Amino acid sequence: GKLGRYPPWPGKIVNPPKDLKKPRGKKCFFVKFFGTEDHAWIKVEQLKPYHPHKEEMIKINKGKRFQQAVDAVEEFLRKTKGKDQASSHNSTEEKNRRNSSEERGKQSAGEEKRKASLSEGKVKKGTGEGKKRVSSVSSEGGSKSPLKRAQDQSPRKRGRPPKDEKDLTIPESSTVKKVMTGTVAGFKWPPSVSEPVKDSDPHFHHFLLSQTEKPAVCYQAITKKLKVCEEETGSTSIQAADSTAVNGSITPTDKKIGFLGLGLMGSGIVSNLLKMGHTVTVWNRTAEKCDLFIQEGARLGRTPAEVVSTCDITFACVSDPKAAKDLVLGPSGVLQGIRPGKCYVDMSTVDADTVTELAQVIVSRGGRFLEAPVSGNQQLSNDGMLVILAAGDRGLYEDCSSCFQAMGKTSFFLGEVGNAAKMMLIVNMVQGSFMATIAEGLTLAQVTGQSQQTLLDILNQGQLASIFLDQKCQNILQGNFKPDFYLKYIQKDLRLAIALGDSVNHPTPMAAAANEVYKRAKALDQSDNDMSAVYRAYIH
Repeated sequence: GKLGRYPPWPGKIVNPPKDLKKPRGKKCFFVKFFGTEDHAWIKVEQLKPYHPHKEEMIKINKGKRFQQAVDAVEEFLRKTKGKDQASSHNSTEEKNRRNSSEERGKQSAGEEKRKASLSEGKVKKGTGEGKKRVSSVSSEGGSKSPLKRAQDQSPRKRGRPPKDEKDLTIPESSTVKKVMTGTVAGFKWPPSVSEPVKDSDPHFHHFLLSQTEKPAVCYQAITKKLKVCEEETGSTSIQAADSTAVNGSITPTDKKIGFLGLGLMGSGIVSNLLKMGHTVTVWNRTAEKCDLFIQEGARLGRTPAEVVSTCDITFACVSDPKAAKDLVLGPSGVLQGIRPGKCYVDMSTVDADTVTELAQVIVSRGGRFLEAPVSGNQQLSNDGMLVILAAGDRGLYEDCSSCFQAMGKTSFFLGEVGNAAKMMLIVNMVQGSFMATIAEGLTLAQVTGQSQQTLLDILNQGQLASIFLDQKCQNILQGNFKPDFYLKYIQKDLRLAIALGDSVNHPTPMAAAANEVYKRAKALDQSDNDMSAVYRAYIH
């Protein structure tokens, strides 16, 4: 949908699920928002009485969904009309003087995605003005009256208490530092940025990146559409827009979707597109891989050209630059199905030169092009928790919104074609090098008479602790190298990242060393195993 503000919203305080831990620290309440299935831990100072702000809230909101929410509030009030509400207002004012801190700790991928809300307010650069609060949210129970949700709750880095009220940080992956300027409008954010799950409450972030006049970078993030701008000075502005979720589920686009390539990543992506109600036509080089998806409701395309010509937006996810080129330029390829208005989204991890060449030929035929490589693995793909890095046609990126929400937890728009390819290679270079370092440490522990399990336990207690570290070490300790991310593909990504460094005369000695270890693992027939099988390159 169109970018715009996410306004204050009525809600009520409810009892949280028993297995949901309350954020440690100061006071907050678990809030269910009227007219939706959304809910969040909300700081008490972000709660304000419904009645005094009702008219103001109605002026701001014109949408049908908001009117439904107001109707739900009024119905709630009618049911509780005979109960004493004055005490609720008094207790709410008292609660509003307390503070809360954000939830800490890791949540497994099986836990619920939860939402916090950020309020409308302004933070002026270089002044002591701070933030104006226009708050909101609701209370439940006998005598308590509805409230409306705060537009000024600050999402903060996991595990760190805020330094002061002017600090506003978003999850570390976004690299946004301190909020000093611009307008901050309401959006939802999970109390913990680690492994939120989308089953019961899909919760998605888009980050739109573009260059500003200054040497600065602008993220327009959309939580289901949310905008964040960052300059090198560290100043940030955040805005949010209408959610495309209805009652906690994704509204699928009515455009016909094509998908080419049903490998480890593509299979999970297609499955999630179908689950969320998209119309999908599939094609794979080896046709038998399509059978399972036909049973799930997909249509079968005979050639890439046929899929592109019969669909509005066609995604592709193949192994490497050669496969990506062959898919577009080969016989009965994508290019033959392109005509004005057709859209092509390449999700393969390739080099910037390859993706730029493909973009040029697609656009020359009147097509629209987006590169959208994904960070993740088979498990994250199956869970719909990929991180999508996109660049190219901005309008096409927005048209893909429901698809990206179905397959991923976060998407970044990085500007012109080639940027996503470069960023993806850098991400995988770091990941591949880290994997080799893990293997090196585990084998050195073994040959020096140290317990590998104890090494893992120690690492898991330190600052390196992560799901990636734990899973890959477990793979090695159990001798289970079933592919979650093919070793041959991480080696390909290291090779392409080293070439990227070469192209700008930038040294990549760590990646180069790691690349040699993966090449040895390939020589030991580990190509089709998981990247953690690089461990075997170290065994004497």
